[in-house]
Amino acid sequence: MADYDLDLQSIQEARALAMTARQAQLQWVKASQAEVDRACAAMAEAAYKASERLGRMAVEETGYGVPIHKMLKNHLSSKLLWEAIKDIKTVGVIRYDEKKKIYDIAWPMGVVAALTPSTNPTSTVMYKTLIAVKARNAIVAAPHPAAVKCCVETSRVMAEAAVQAGAPAGLVSCMSKVTLPGTQELMKHRYTALILATGGSEMVKAAHSVGKPAYGVGPGNVPVYVDRSADLRKAARYIVASKAFDYSVICATEQAVVADKPIAAELAELMKAEGAYFVDDAQAKALGRLLFPSGHLIDPKTVGKSPQKLAQMAGFTVPDWARILVARLNKVGRDEPLSGEKLTTVLGWYEADGWEAGCERCIELINFGGRGHSLVIHAQDEKVVMQFGLEKPVFRIVVNTFGTLGATGYTTGVMPSMTLGPGGIGGAVTGDNITVHHMYNVKRLAYEITPPPPEAMVEEPARAPTTTTANTSSTEIEDIVRRVLKELKAT
Repeated sequence: MADYDLDLQSIQEARALAMTARQAQLQWVKASQAEVDRACAAMAEAAYKASERLGRMAVEETGYGVPIHKMLKNHLSSKLLWEAIKDIKTVGVIRYDEKKKIYDIAWPMGVVAALTPSTNPTSTVMYKTLIAVKARNAIVAAPHPAAVKCCVETSRVMAEAAVQAGAPAGLVSCMSKVTLPGTQELMKHRYTALILATGGSEMVKAAHSVGKPAYGVGPGNVPVYVDRSADLRKAARYIVASKAFDYSVICATEQAVVADKPIAAELAELMKAEGAYFVDDAQAKALGRLLFPSGHLIDPKTVGKSPQKLAQMAGFTVPDWARILVARLNKVGRDEPLSGEKLTTVLGWYEADGWEAGCERCIELINFGGRGHSLVIHAQDEKVVMQFGLEKPVFRIVVNTFGTLGATGYTTGVMPSMTLGPGGIGGAVTGDNITVHHMYNVKRLAYEITPPPPEAMVEEPARAPTTTTANTSSTEIEDIVRRVLKELKAT
């Protein structure tokens, strides 16, 4: 009965927050660009100042990741994101094409329902709040049940800053009583105009099935190819650091190395020097059983854990210096669970002779649970880099950098984002890093630049009545006359 009551409370809270958000958004839609930017700048600054505290809260509540790395993701989703979007126009006329005489006018979506994950809770709330409010929307966050407290606090910090900067109360909010029925109610509420879903595959599928516009992510089984032309020392350092970052809970994190055979042994030694512990076959099988007890679904208890903790759970020990665990693999698919996405500090290892073979192995990995997402390549040979860019079925190919921080826009020039679209091949409507551009529609005010053709100005000329008698036989004419005379006599 208690669970049932909580469901009712959650549903009611979702309704109340959606209604309040709608009223606030109706006021916010009248805000000027200066007013919008003032409120967003205040939210970004408040979130940035609270980044360390909120990062610690996230780790304490969820048990996932590393506090200092959570702080860096919070920096990305507050200060760095604001720097990237602050000059983007979102109010009134945002573009004018003088030649075509078209005015583009931004128009907000309305109320955004933001579903956030337990793996990156505070940073995702920050990021979604900023891009939604910048586009003159209201936002209601629906956190994962395992990350409610830290998400509520993040939303509170940003909401207070927005109100102090002139935004209406209720524009930014977060559910505190979270159940599945409550989240479903928020998604399908009549005032919800857009769903922004970040989380597990089932949750994202649910968001897309509601019947409302939705942006969602897909799984990220990200391969990293290391070519014989790569700076091997840099590649080793970056791969280990990226995989260890926040204990690998970001979907853009490297999941398997594909090493070019001539440099594979050297790369392995360099990675060992950076803290990569290569497990033996028995330990790899134990890790596979631990992470994927059902064969394909990861056990949440293993997500975002240190190598030492994972080894202990799997029944063996690893040295304190180990930052990640590496398992040598030779196949991809359900028969090898470790070939899939592992949201923890376990990395697969493959070898391929030449970039063509490496390309094929990477495609295998991508097709096994990561279509449309991301790929990392370490190479100095631009021909190889371009071939990977042209051929891979993913929408983020990051070169000579962290997968974790490159795909999310920390170390590359792509838009900072915590929601990475996998495109149509990954079951989403876009392959973009979701940002403020996706939070509004565009009206177009278009003037005449070409007069209509003359034919459009007049009706089709009237045609002279046609006669059919010329093609009518004498017998047919006689029959017609007889019928007419008969009808006249009858009257």
